[in-house]
Amino acid sequence: MPQSRLRAVFMRGGTSKAVMFRRADLPDDQASWPSIFTRIMGSPDPNMRQLDGMGGGISSLSKICIIGPSSRADADVDYTFAQVSVDSDLVDFASNCGNMSSAIGPFAVEEGFVARPNGVDAVVRIHNTNTQKIIVSRFQMDGDYAAVEGGLILDGVGGSGAPIKLDFLSPAGARTGKLLPAGPATKMLDVPELGPIAASMIDAAAPCVFVRAGDLDCTGTERPDAMERDTLLMEKLENIRRAASVAMGIAADPGAAANIRSAPKVAMVTLPVEQRTLSGRVMAPGESDILVRMISVGQPHRAVPLTGALCLAVACRVPGSIPHDIAAGTGDVRIGHPSGMVLVTADVRVGPAGIEAPSATVYRTARRLFQGDVLFRTPQ
Repeated sequence: MPQSRLRAVFMRGGTSKAVMFRRADLPDDQASWPSIFTRIMGSPDPNMRQLDGMGGGISSLSKICIIGPSSRADADVDYTFAQVSVDSDLVDFASNCGNMSSAIGPFAVEEGFVARPNGVDAVVRIHNTNTQKIIVSRFQMDGDYAAVEGGLILDGVGGSGAPIKLDFLSPAGARTGKLLPAGPATKMLDVPELGPIAASMIDAAAPCVFVRAGDLDCTGTERPDAMERDTLLMEKLENIRRAASVAMGIAADPGAAANIRSAPKVAMVTLPVEQRTLSGRVMAPGESDILVRMISVGQPHRAVPLTGALCLAVACRVPGSIPHDIAAGTGDVRIGHPSGMVLVTADVRVGPAGIEAPSATVYRTARRLFQGDVLFRTPQ
């Protein structure tokens, strides 16, 4: 049987890459999407390489973005994100990808969803359907196209690029509807095979659970490959994630939580210490405010998922949370990760009515890499 084909664009957004589709080019029946997406990415692959598809063998390179006209009056486009598992046929629509959000504005302008600005920077209001949140993307234009060349360097990405400003508006409650879905900023979480552990369960841009690295006998500077080889540590982190999923109201029980792999994300945090990044650079303690090691869809992330970084920055401004104990302050939060550092601005206000988070802001770069038809094995 001949292969099937769909018009597509392949883009890098931040430290991730995804296959991008116009909503109109996909089948009307959304129930058919997962089987198409897994074939396009080359999943499932027990070898964890996705050689028979567009994926790159790790979660940050196994993503799909769907863009179409907005269903809301306060946005220019609708954007749906799909996380494709590498080693299974699971396609997760439970959360957004912050890094790929940086590619949505340029795609929307270049594909004609938004009028090209005349001599001014582009501003695109994006409705993320996964979270029902608005993201405002601002970027420079180079003629009819989003600017590519610029001086912004992202740790984990070679070279530099034109900055894209992303304002995540009202990020709290992206999945659960609450900033603190489990109640207090920190509570003891009863984890199978581990026992009670202090955890901060925060939902901002994406739901996350943060624990102290030291409580797991870790330094917080572990390399992703070493973490992945440590099956006992990975099992502990997954059990924490599943217990938090139940405590946050995302899953009814740990078994159900196992099938919602992208939410919540689980992370170890610690005070800044000297670390060697994946590029080999020695990063001094004074270059960050907090160190994080985050798991993304069952794999240690080689940097940090951007929605996870946004959530962590907000958590650093929530009194009583573990991240706040490490990096209390105001304004920008410098988050150290395996590839370096990402700077996030979190606008969090504590008042008589409680804690509010009007916005969280980050700068990324993005680039269109390929456009044409993507071929995939025809579903039987």
